[in-house]
Amino acid sequence: MRAAVLHETGQDKLEVLDDIEAVGFGPGKVRLRLRATGLCHSDLSAMAGVLPQPAPFVPGHEGAGEILDVGDGVTGLSAGDRVLVCWLPACGGCPSCQRGQTELCLTGFMNAGTPNFRRPGGSPEDVFGMSGTGTFAEEIVLPAPCAVPIPDDVPYDIAALIGCGVTTGLGAVFNTARVEAGSSVAVIGCGGVGISVIQGARASGAAQIVAVDPVESRREAALRFGATEAVAPDGLDTAKNSVTAGEGFDYVFEVVGRSATARRAYEITRRGGTLCVVGAGALDDFLQLNMFELFFDEKRILPSLYGGGDVLRSYRRTIDLWRAGRIDLDGLITHRVRLGEINDAIGQMRTGEALRTCIEM
Repeated sequence: MRAAVLHETGQDKLEVLDDIEAVGFGPGKVRLRLRATGLCHSDLSAMAGVLPQPAPFVPGHEGAGEILDVGDGVTGLSAGDRVLVCWLPACGGCPSCQRGQTELCLTGFMNAGTPNFRRPGGSPEDVFGMSGTGTFAEEIVLPAPCAVPIPDDVPYDIAALIGCGVTTGLGAVFNTARVEAGSSVAVIGCGGVGISVIQGARASGAAQIVAVDPVESRREAALRFGATEAVAPDGLDTAKNSVTAGEGFDYVFEVVGRSATARRAYEITRRGGTLCVVGAGALDDFLQLNMFELFFDEKRILPSLYGGGDVLRSYRRTIDLWRAGRIDLDGLITHRVRLGEINDAIGQMRTGEALRTCIEM
């Protein structure tokens, strides 16, 4: 089958190969035929080494498709079922799951250390999948909890987005920050996840939503999706003064994953306000705060991993909001490519041209 492979961490481009095999099928597993997958910035971060990931590997973790086969012991799933890929499944039994913090379950991360592809005769033969998945492939073998059934009225491309970016952005608003109606919000970074944050803030009744991004097309998109104002980074202080009379925003979402933007987000958060860190950053990138400001300003700093809540509940809520017309998921997909054009899609994301690209399999 075909799959896009990164041979070494740090390479800019993927190689699309046609001799990759999905391996590991057996008890507790499902074999899935991918129909659509989204390109997420986390894929680029893993390629660059910002996010830890063994190589060689097949990127992609935001996908949807149909089940081809189920292994022994799998219940609730059958061949032909339409599913989305959950890259961070909950085991249900670890301390985090028992506390109700299923997004902190480490089972999915442990899966990333086991190769789930193979290239016969290749060097090396074993190929990993990003975050234990690897959706830039025509077929994939996954633990059954990674395959979440979707209703018949949800298209594969929409389901793929719900599998990561949309859930991450909406969840940061609903689950982590819990934005209140009438509040002021700033969103730094307006790619697919940032736009989802904006839509969540609008659905929560935020009165002012300021979008911040250096790319003009993304600022224009932010306004279409519910931002009340969109500025380049150098216009942020002016927006803060005009919207909040200089006090700072009630909620600020950092959706870039860099200490410099997180520090900037902290500075524009009002005293007693909430900074929600959504962007996935590097191990060696440190955020600096002095102890006096941390104590005196009483700003809440809330990281949000995968939307900070029960992802299965978040999936259902997202589908309900989409059906009701409260959020626009179709409009998030600005580009569509085939698997062989994956490097074009990567270039579009790096320049900021694309919000979300759907790779149709």
